[in-house]
Amino acid sequence: MTRDQRLVCVVDDDLSMRTAVGRLLESEDYYVEIFTGAQEFLARVPHAGAACVILDLNMPELNGLELQDALAKMGRTEQVIFITGGASVPTCLQAMKAGAVDYLQKPFRDEDLLDCVERALERSSEQWLRRMQRKDVRDRLAALTPREFDVLKGVVAGMLNKQIAAQFGTTEGTIKVHRGRVMEKMGATSVAEVVILAQRAGIAPTSEPRDK
Repeated sequence: MTRDQRLVCVVDDDLSMRTAVGRLLESEDYYVEIFTGAQEFLARVPHAGAACVILDLNMPELNGLELQDALAKMGRTEQVIFITGGASVPTCLQAMKAGAVDYLQKPFRDEDLLDCVERALERSSEQWLRRMQRKDVRDRLAALTPREFDVLKGVVAGMLNKQIAAQFGTTEGTIKVHRGRVMEKMGATSVAEVVILAQRAGIAPTSEPRDK
């Protein structure tokens, strides 16, 4: 399976339910993997791409909420859809507050589950794209020297070259050289692009950027 292929995992200790859900998803041409419980699913290497998990809330050993919590702590990107045969409203609200895409009461309509799956995969795709963009920017940042990184922070903070030079006790010409190298290594042609890239990496500007 490639990164571009979206994956749907079904985690349910009920054989008939996971079989029915798996067949439905396969009939709609989704890539599907079936798991009998939470531990089996956690043992799988995370999919390098968009993915969602259809979870039964009430499973032995590790239940759906506990698995959702484990995924969050591990920084996993799979989006969660809960299915339940009798969960209380507070439990379902807890699942949604923790980031679940939706929950469905058994029995549910095929159309409702498929709608949830598509929303979950779209959300996962967006999250995965942000993660890949962040990694790309951080790889570029790693190519900067310590002084170039300092200049970058000054640029995204909206400081002028002469202000950055005064901060580091050097000349404006030297800062212009550093700034040019920053732009080249970051693959940017404008201050606005540098700011966008810095935001993706978690470096937030404190004021509007200036071009001089």
